[in-house]
Amino acid sequence: MSAIREQRPDPDALLARVKQEEARQTRGKLKVFLGAAAGVGKTYAMLEAARERRAEGVDIVVGWVETHGRAETEALLEGFEILLPRRLEYRGTTVKGFDLDAALLRRPTLILVDELAHTNASAARHTKRWQDVMELLDAGIHVYTTLNVQHLESLNDLVAKITGVVVRETVPDSVLEQADEVELIDLPPDDLLQRLKEGKVYVPEQAKEAIHNFFRKGNLTALRELALRRTAERVDADVRLYMRDHAIPKTWPVTERLIVCVSPSPHSAAIVRAAKRMATGLRAEWIVAYVETPAHIRLPEPDRIRLTDTLRLAEQLGAETVTLSGQRIGEEILRYARARNVSKIIVGRPIRPLLKRIVYGSIVDALVRDSGDIDIYVISREGASPLPVAAAGRARTTDWPAYGLALAVVALCTGLAWLMFPHFDLSNLILVYLLGVVGVSARSGRGPSTFASVLSVAAFDFFFVRPYFSFAVADTQYLVTFGVMLVVGLIISTLTVRIRAQAESARQRERRMASLYAMSRELASTRGVEDILGAAVRHIVEVFRGQVVVLLPDPTGRLTRKTGYPTSFEIDSSEFGVSQWVYEHGQMAGLGTTTLPGAKALYLPLVASRGTLGVLGLRPEEPRSLEAPEQLHQLETFANQTALALERAHLANEAQQAQVRAETERLRNSLLSSVSHDLRTPLAGITGAASSLLESDEQFDPATRKELLETIYEESDRLNRLVHNLLDMTRLESGGLRVRKEWHPLEEVVGAALSRLVKSLQGRSVTTRLPEGLSLVPIDDVLIEQVLINLLDNAVKHTPGGSPIEITAWAREDAVTVEIADHGPGLAPGDEERVFDKFYRSNAPTSRGVGLGLAICRGIVEAHGGHISAQNRPDGGVAFRFTIPLSGTPPELERENG
Repeated sequence: MSAIREQRPDPDALLARVKQEEARQTRGKLKVFLGAAAGVGKTYAMLEAARERRAEGVDIVVGWVETHGRAETEALLEGFEILLPRRLEYRGTTVKGFDLDAALLRRPTLILVDELAHTNASAARHTKRWQDVMELLDAGIHVYTTLNVQHLESLNDLVAKITGVVVRETVPDSVLEQADEVELIDLPPDDLLQRLKEGKVYVPEQAKEAIHNFFRKGNLTALRELALRRTAERVDADVRLYMRDHAIPKTWPVTERLIVCVSPSPHSAAIVRAAKRMATGLRAEWIVAYVETPAHIRLPEPDRIRLTDTLRLAEQLGAETVTLSGQRIGEEILRYARARNVSKIIVGRPIRPLLKRIVYGSIVDALVRDSGDIDIYVISREGASPLPVAAAGRARTTDWPAYGLALAVVALCTGLAWLMFPHFDLSNLILVYLLGVVGVSARSGRGPSTFASVLSVAAFDFFFVRPYFSFAVADTQYLVTFGVMLVVGLIISTLTVRIRAQAESARQRERRMASLYAMSRELASTRGVEDILGAAVRHIVEVFRGQVVVLLPDPTGRLTRKTGYPTSFEIDSSEFGVSQWVYEHGQMAGLGTTTLPGAKALYLPLVASRGTLGVLGLRPEEPRSLEAPEQLHQLETFANQTALALERAHLANEAQQAQVRAETERLRNSLLSSVSHDLRTPLAGITGAASSLLESDEQFDPATRKELLETIYEESDRLNRLVHNLLDMTRLESGGLRVRKEWHPLEEVVGAALSRLVKSLQGRSVTTRLPEGLSLVPIDDVLIEQVLINLLDNAVKHTPGGSPIEITAWAREDAVTVEIADHGPGLAPGDEERVFDKFYRSNAPTSRGVGLGLAICRGIVEAHGGHISAQNRPDGGVAFRFTIPLSGTPPELERENG
């Protein structure tokens, strides 16, 4: 039955897996065709796979495929439905891109999107194509895509070192990790170079340059290895996931992975070095594991220091270090080894005498007995150089008060038993002594508990077994009683001490987890570098009891101390030198380490995915407090959490700055293109008419001359309105616009606006419907007249010539509303609000102007305390409405005498 239970899947893991599967049911599936470089055949393989799926009846659409002019690739596209590319304006030119909205509207079962790492034009919804793919997957659409290994974010620095080329377009590793399937498209470097020479990758001129730069054979070989390794890692993760889901207890040694068991022994360092040599020879991943048992809290200080140094040595040699918790070391090691699909376990040779191994058991024996398919390697310790201890700990001392407590408790139990002796059987008196042993075990260690057990047996024999007050035994049966009593007492004391140690260990783990959780939760909700550092410093001081300093680099790369924290401390030039070394090398140094140990504080690098962001310095109240491995690891975790929060803040600032730059660039381009066009048009008319009058004035009759002069006047007026709009927009944004409200008749303001646009409104029917009872409204007549002029001018520009325009007004108790409606094509869906944005112009062919008129209207109306809106009319056209609040009492109008 126990074997059957061990083969059952973990219920919690199964539940988590079920939840993941439920979440993925509504999400599309992603397949990535991964290659080492361009030209290996990723797009070709993707199209071939798509043709196979189409033959199965799957609805497939080509969203975006780059053929690069390759005839064989273009031939595979025949017969597919291909989405039309979206045309976007980018830096004054029109570029083609993947139309995400069209793909979401078409909603095929499977869509092909080539070049996952591509950067979209700034006008697109997402900056990166992989973000488009994520949105498609969220919509439930399956995606086939392609990716070169050099575009993975985690490999960016490594690829730059290998090739000398910094790849700008990258994809987060999480995207590849979320892929449901990764297919490696492999091609030997010689074959790829031959394809380059034949012009099947780039045009001949580019191919010749590529062969001498990025596409050197050494580069391609290294990139091929990276692609193979990344794919192997993915396959290994899939194997482990399958084994976990199917509760397979055995190891599948598809790849070599070692785990090394270490302890506080002085010879553990030699075992780590031997394991490093073995891992290098096997080219295998290796893990160094320490199992924290309840006995760990009783480790003397030298052993704790030695254990910390051993784990640090393993990290320096490139191992992954883990600390496990459990009662039995062998069981925890085997459980972890099977979870990680480890093929070999390395341990040191036992140093216990044979008798102790028989009585207490041996880790090696337990591993060999239960390892199954995992190989066990036992390393000899002879001739090995033990890791030196940085500082000698205090000698272990005897806890005499605990022994005194044990003596007092046994004496108390004896007194109580003496009172019970005339009335109870001896078996009840034995229980009194066992109760005392439990009490001693709950308060003291193993030694006093054992002393209490032995002393209880002696007291029971001396006071309550005939002959009394003697250790002699008249009845030999009592020897069995004594033996059982002693064994039961020892078992009870051992179990009680063990449970107490486990409880203390659990409390320590809970405190560590609680403090880490509190810090992570606060950092997750904190914005800004200063606030993040303040929260991190406060939590570190609360947990580690000391002074903390944070140093961040300036633009030149030199560290500067962040001030403003009450728990900070001053550092001199030598301490600055230590912190600068930590920053440049990305390694811990200072107090309690083997690197620059003379420093007064311990300095840790704040390392994130993009490098070292700064240095954290801690000067603890008790210098030896950080020698415990769990304390040091917890401090490193705090530093890592701080680094991640700082990186998140930096990324948020960069994203905001990039958005501001993009918006500024967009506004600048819009302003330049719009203003330059709208300035050139009237200036061209003025220049043409004026030059004609100057050069050929005598040849024109009076009517032609008048027409040319009217052209100059009209274009000058148009230019004046443009400049006026620009100035009004500047005043609105700077807050310099002053609204001077007075009571004016609305019909006069409307009439003034119409009179200024007589020329523009020729040939159109303008209908006005104003309320008879409304005589005066509180407005700035000049500004509201400008609003009406801009709205009427907008209607003229965006409607066919001769189409009617309607001006309507109506009043309520607290406001008056004016509507200007046309019979043009109307607004595109979603443009009802955007038309009031600065420099916004619709894509309609009749669209002209800078895109400031309606923005100025909104600014003026809102300055009056009103609201302006636009909506399409049911019978065609668009209606612009603005509402002005009525406040105050209008003045009395004098009646004319008849």
